[in-house]
Amino acid sequence: MSIEFRNVTKRYGADRSAPLAVKGIGFVVPTGTLTTILGPSGCGKTTILRMIAGLEAPTSGQIIMAGKDVTTLGPVDRNVSMMFQSYALFPHMNVIDNVMYGLKMSGVPKPTAHARAVESLKNVGLVGFDERLPSELSGGQQQRVALSRALVLEPGVLLFDEPLSNLDARLRREMREEIRAIQQRLGLTVAYVTHDQSEALAVSDQIIVMDQGIIAQSGTPQDMYERPRSAFVAGFMGEAMLFPGAANADGSVQLGPLRVVPGQVAHVGAVKVAVRPEAWTIGNDAAGLPARLKKRAYLGNLYEYTFETVLGSIFVVSADLTSVIEPGAQVSLGLSSHGVSVVQGD
Repeated sequence: MSIEFRNVTKRYGADRSAPLAVKGIGFVVPTGTLTTILGPSGCGKTTILRMIAGLEAPTSGQIIMAGKDVTTLGPVDRNVSMMFQSYALFPHMNVIDNVMYGLKMSGVPKPTAHARAVESLKNVGLVGFDERLPSELSGGQQQRVALSRALVLEPGVLLFDEPLSNLDARLRREMREEIRAIQQRLGLTVAYVTHDQSEALAVSDQIIVMDQGIIAQSGTPQDMYERPRSAFVAGFMGEAMLFPGAANADGSVQLGPLRVVPGQVAHVGAVKVAVRPEAWTIGNDAAGLPARLKKRAYLGNLYEYTFETVLGSIFVVSADLTSVIEPGAQVSLGLSSHGVSVVQGD
C-alpha cells in the first residue's frame, strides 16, 4: 500500500498565527518499500508519522493511501499499525496474549488469533516465549514482541517511531537488520522515524531529511550521503567539514592546493565544499596539503586524527592501524572524490 502526501501542512491549535510544524510538504512512499524520515528534534518527523497513522489531522493538503484519499479518516479505517519507542507492552499479559491483543479487539476468534500470534512470533525469532511476561524479557526480546504484535495485524502500512532508541549499540544493529529483513521478506510498506543517520542509511530505500517543517532533501541512502545538496544535509547525514572552494570550468574544484572532482556539477566560481573525514588521504606528497598532527584518538577499528593546516583544523579518520602518526608529525593530506560534495548554505 503506497503513501502520498500532497502539499500537507500541520499547525497545532486554532490560532492561525501559530507556527506550522509541517510546511506544505509532498512525498511518496512506494508500495513495499521502507522510507525513513530523518531529522533533529522538533523538525516535524513524528508529526508526519502521526498524520500517516491518522492520530493527527493535517491543517491542509491531502494524504493518499493505496490511491484513496484518507485525509479525514481515523486510524481504524487506514489499515496501519504503529510501533512506538516505548514498546507499550501490557505488563500483566504474557507474550502470546500481548501479540493476540489487537486481533481479539478486532473480533478475530481466539483459536485463529492464537495461531496467527504463534506464526508472528516465529517470524521474529521468539519461538517458545509464549508464556513469559514482559518483565522476564530482555530489551531486545521486548522489542521483538512489540514488532510481532504490529505484524500480526497484517497492516498495509507499518510505522516505526524511534523504535531502537532504548537499545544498546549491538542490539540496535541486530534489530535494524531484523526489521529490514522482515520488511523485505514480507514486502511491507514502512515509514520509519529516527534521528540516527547510520540507522537510516542501513535500513532505507528512501530517506527524507526534515529541517524545521520542510523537506531539506530526499533520495536514496547513497544520494543523501554522497550527494548532499546543502550544508545542513551533509552535516546531518554524518560528519562533514565545510570549506570555501572554487569550481573550475573542467568540472574540478580547487580546495587550497588540492584539486578534486566531486560527484555533482558545480557552476564556475566560488563554492562551498563539504568534506567527510574518510575522504582525506594521508601521505607525503609534495603536491598535497601540508598538515601537522595536533592530536589523535584510537577507537579500536580506526584512528581519529586532528591536523592543523592553512585551511584550518581538519578532522580525519583512518583505518590504517599499522602506520600510526605521532602528534607533531608533518604530513600532507590529499582528497579522494568519494566523500566530497559541493553544497549550498553556510
